[in-house]
Amino acid sequence: MGKSKSIRTAIIGAGPRGTSVLERLLAHAAAHAAAHSGQASLHIDVIDPYPAGPGHVWQPGQSRLYLMNTQSFYPTVIPEDTRLAPPVAGTTFDRWRARQQREPMQVLTLDERSELAALGSRDFPSRALYGRYLRCTLDELTEKLPDGVTVSFHETTAVSVRPSGDGTPRTQGDSTPGETTPSTGTFDVGLAGGGSLKVDSVVLALGHLSSRLNPEQRELQASAAQLGLSYFPPAVPADVDWAAIPAGEPVLVRGMGLNFFDAMGQLTEGRGGKFIDAGPRLEYQPSGQEPLIIAASRRGTPYRAKAALAGYYPASVTLRYLTVAALERFAATGIRPGFDHDLWPLLHRDTLWAYYATLVRSQPAAVPDASAFLAALEEALRPHAHSAANWEAAVESVLAVHVGPRHRLDLRGLASPLAGRSFGSRAELDAAVVEYLLDDARRSALGEEDPVKMAIGALHHGRAVLKTAVADGGITDESWVAGLRGWFESFVEGLASGPPALRSEQLAALARAGVVSFVGPDPRFGVDRRTGRFTAASPWVNGPPVAAKTMVEALAPANRVSANDSPLLEQLLADGMVRPRLMMTAEGAPVQATGLDVAPHPYRPVAANGSVTEGLYVLGLQLSATQWGTAIAAEALQPGGPTYASGQRTLRDADEIAHAILGH
Repeated sequence: MGKSKSIRTAIIGAGPRGTSVLERLLAHAAAHAAAHSGQASLHIDVIDPYPAGPGHVWQPGQSRLYLMNTQSFYPTVIPEDTRLAPPVAGTTFDRWRARQQREPMQVLTLDERSELAALGSRDFPSRALYGRYLRCTLDELTEKLPDGVTVSFHETTAVSVRPSGDGTPRTQGDSTPGETTPSTGTFDVGLAGGGSLKVDSVVLALGHLSSRLNPEQRELQASAAQLGLSYFPPAVPADVDWAAIPAGEPVLVRGMGLNFFDAMGQLTEGRGGKFIDAGPRLEYQPSGQEPLIIAASRRGTPYRAKAALAGYYPASVTLRYLTVAALERFAATGIRPGFDHDLWPLLHRDTLWAYYATLVRSQPAAVPDASAFLAALEEALRPHAHSAANWEAAVESVLAVHVGPRHRLDLRGLASPLAGRSFGSRAELDAAVVEYLLDDARRSALGEEDPVKMAIGALHHGRAVLKTAVADGGITDESWVAGLRGWFESFVEGLASGPPALRSEQLAALARAGVVSFVGPDPRFGVDRRTGRFTAASPWVNGPPVAAKTMVEALAPANRVSANDSPLLEQLLADGMVRPRLMMTAEGAPVQATGLDVAPHPYRPVAANGSVTEGLYVLGLQLSATQWGTAIAAEALQPGGPTYASGQRTLRDADEIAHAILGH
């Protein structure tokens, strides 16, 4: 940004990712102004039909029953990396929370003040309150604009981005990846309802997009229209009209991940029911307005609940095998690791060590000769002591000598607690699921003293390392498709991405009260045209299929750029300005990945002809074929806790984009 430089950029998407880019642009502009004489001109157009800051997902007006899946101490949109340009305003969510408790802003509603009064650093805030934080942060930023910077907010939809009539976007062919040169006047951004903006650069921070239904979902939707049934497709939970689900009637809910607990809350507490602490267990007092919730998922059970911990990661677990040093060794030898062959065996070792080290500490009677056992286990786990083919056999030999069958870890079984079982009736199944829920909640309450939760804690640590290891082509395509996304992602999410333990206790109470029942593992869904009902049945549960006139997909819209329902992204794909990334399977067949094909760094989309358009940038969910775990918020630094490079990756991505736009 020289003395006479005038730059205009558009940020499409005004949720947390777009807000991060805005924040970084202001930070860089302020730092440049402080270091150089003369005023530069920067104009930022922020485009989103939803109010800026919260964007679509985090609107402050939504139900307070929708909780974040991270505690107050975790999220931030303001970077804390001292190597980056210092922020002009704003702070982490937890510091904002504490500040509002001391000196609440006038803009806060009574509900927000009430929630804040009881909200601690380790509590799970509502999404609505996080949305208020995002809005307040945006307001602080715009109140402290550096000299020469202006911002316009357009509460509308961007429907197209095309080369402007008076210029052609610069493209990069075989030049060095990461080489950037600012463009001037190269894009027209079309807006819904007419009109356009002429800008030098565009940031696609599109976030969660609606998606076309898959063939099975389209068939269910069509059958519902023909038979007068109610079908609710995948959606952001706050967008669903929960009042349209009738009381007293069965409703089939597919999916038992995080969106399921949102549905559960809206159809129970959201209708006036109450959870009552009745001594040793929670009880549910119905309002009479609840439907009968029939829950179905592939595992037959919901995600495991989070352990009660002092921080985001268990302090008693330290990775010994899947470490930054191990990743550096791969790089030093020129090896691009495979997931199943190279990375998972290291994390698997960490998981076993975390489990058995915790078992020895918390249940001494389970392993009579603890020191001999741990020494033998450590030797068996050493990566170079045994070949990849027999290290697990070496571990099994150690366990056979020291640990009884009842105390051994069945890692795969943790993710499928009903596997290998069949049930004589749905009542028998319901009792088994309640038993699972209460056992899991009990383990969560034990926190660092529970071996199972610490094994999962190692997986949780490992995810943070894996995010760095697999980014930007860090593993082979075939292992990304078959390993990381093929089995590990769903496996680890079911174990380490669950709700607070209170949700498991609530679900158990609802099942005991007869408000919720379950279908069982491996459910099959259909429509009975004779009776005019949706149906679901498990091959492992005896009895007739469950039937309902209403079906809810408790799933987020699919994050696949090729299946998106966004006019803007469809235009960019149709014009060849962007393309989905193709990956090669082990058989040599190309498959379309979920995200855009991009060139780092900063991330710019690769066009259909293989060129890279300068001045067009991508941030967030549409990077899912290059980064793993793009949906989670940026992590605030945890005092005394581990600091993983992946924690603030999104904020560094935003910083790189801002740096490129301003041409520093």
